This record gives sequence, C-alpha cells and structure tokens, in this order.
Amino acid sequence: MAIKLALMHSDAPNATEGAALLRERYQFVSAGDADVIVVLGGDGYLLHILHEAMRRDAPKPVFGMNRGTVGFMMNDWQAEDLPARVEAGLPFILNPLCMTATTVAGETIVSPAINEVSLLRETRQAAKIGISIDGKERLEELICDGVLVATPAGSTAYNLSAHGPILPLGSDLLALTPISPFRPRRWRGALLPKASLIEFHVHEAAKRPVSAVADQLEVRDVATVTVRTDSSKSLSILFDPDYALDDRIFLEQFIT
Repeated sequence: MAIKLALMHSDAPNATEGAALLRERYQFVSAGDADVIVVLGGDGYLLHILHEAMRRDAPKPVFGMNRGTVGFMMNDWQAEDLPARVEAGLPFILNPLCMTATTVAGETIVSPAINEVSLLRETRQAAKIGISIDGKERLEELICDGVLVATPAGSTAYNLSAHGPILPLGSDLLALTPISPFRPRRWRGALLPKASLIEFHVHEAAKRPVSAVADQLEVRDVATVTVRTDSSKSLSILFDPDYALDDRIFLEQFIT
C-alpha cells in the first residue's frame, strides 16, 4: 500500500513555491488521514508543527525539507522521489520537556518544549535565581542574564550560543547552562540525567522580574519554574539515511 502524505508549509515564498511544485507531482491527503506529514519551511516552522502534533493523541511522523533559513532539523530540499525518500527515512524520537511556570500573581502555566526552557531577565537588572535538582538545592543563587535547560536536539540552538555543551542524541542527558553568569563567576553549567526534576526559584521577583520561555511560548513575571522530561509524549522526525540529525549534531562539534 502506498504511503499517504500530508503537506504543510510556512508562508515564506520559498516554502510556498516548493509546496506548489510538490502538489503538481504528488497526491496529498489531510493531516488526519496521512501516514506522514511533509513540512516545508525552517526550524521555527517545524517546531510549530511539532507543537501542534503534541495536542493530538497519536502524533504523525514528520519529514521536513528546508525551505527556510537554517533548517538544522530539516532534510535537504528535493522534489524528486518524495514518497521513496519518506519511506526510507530514519526516525529520531523526541521526548519534549514539560515546563510548569508559576507567576508572581499566582497563575500556573504548563507548556512543552522541544528545544529548551529558558529563564531570562526582563529589565536592566540581573536576575537572581536559585536552582534545585530532584528536590535538593544545588545553587543557592545564580546572578545572571538567565539560565536554560536544553534537550540533546536543542543543544545546538540557544544552548550552544550560550556556550553550553553539544549533547549526542543517545546521551539521555540535559544541559543546564547559565546565560552571562556574573556570580558565581566560574560556574559554567551542568550535565544532568534526562529524568532530573529541575526547579528554579526567582529571588526578588518583583524587583528583578524574570520571564520563562518554552520554545515559542513566553510567560512573564515568573516566581518558580520546574522543568522535567515528559516521557509520556513521543515525536518522530524522519531523516534521510545519509544526513540524519545525530550526524549533524556530531559534526557541529568540529566546526571552527
């Protein structure tokens, strides 16, 4: 039986043009009837589609092709032999993070994150944040611009820009990385087991407001934030066999 594909694309001109070309060559079905969803755009649009997929009981595998800017999590663009490429794709399974943020006003927001959860100062004043791991205080106070928790898939994004480590996909680790730390000056972060429960406590939250960001969702004026891996949710991204995501992450460690 032929594989059934759905097609979704961003509003970028490249993605729109690519979608028109694919529709001339192939038959597509609705996302609900598809075996795999083909996504055209960049990494940001792919994250948007994956977040939409997590709202469904059984998320469909996704095969992305780069018609955006960076496209780190996308396959190369190619219109030829699309069904065969998708069927030959190697799956990478993602377990997202779950952020639970409580604001100064007492509101609680829960949101998934595929790349990272980051805490960021909102004003000119540095943030003061306490950090506990699995119920035990590990850092009484970090004075900084912010701090983030990154998954292996997200370790080459904001985490890398903040001088955090690149994590191999099979490492079952999370990166805890400070952003412009002032005190303690020599602390450069930590590698944590994937199953860790990470708690952030914002000190002087009214005077030094902090926002929490789970991928593309921002929560302002947080007081506490907890982050854990949500193993109950799994997302499958398909990659061409000769250019899988784990290869890309490995090669990033040798870019000078």
